[in-house]
Amino acid sequence: MPTGEQRKADVGDTLLWTASAALILLGLAGTVLPALPGTLFVLGGIVLGAWIDGFTRVGWGTVSVVAVLAVLAWALDYAAGLMGAKRAGASRQALIGAALGTVAGIFMGLIGVLFMPLVGAAIGEYLARKDERNALRVGVATWLGTMVGLVAKVVIAFMMVGIFVGALLI
Repeated sequence: MPTGEQRKADVGDTLLWTASAALILLGLAGTVLPALPGTLFVLGGIVLGAWIDGFTRVGWGTVSVVAVLAVLAWALDYAAGLMGAKRAGASRQALIGAALGTVAGIFMGLIGVLFMPLVGAAIGEYLARKDERNALRVGVATWLGTMVGLVAKVVIAFMMVGIFVGALLI
């Protein structure tokens, strides 16, 4: 029969594991929801899980790999839309518009995050060159870059979770 101290430790561990899982799930949701640093929450949940276990099953090497993936996902998230715009030959104003559209989109929910970079880039390009067709092309290229970045971020977040779960089970 477990002692009082052992039961307290079991309850404490259960609460910590619940917090770890909650952070990971919140992070996975945050990979597509605006204003949530998804991969940062996933990383936080993984580090918490590794710490609960004393870094025995999920060691520092695994945590380091997951941290590198988190940084990669963060960089892709911010750079992909801008790279799409630049690849389409966007003007400096279009790049600024895409960045401003991305920031504005955060306050408009998921639809804003998905489409405001397109709108910002198109407006910036139109202001720079007064060419509607080119502005639309740049806006679409920005949107495609943003979508590629979003998909990459989601894939990387699931890779992070897979590496963590694999380390726990091995």
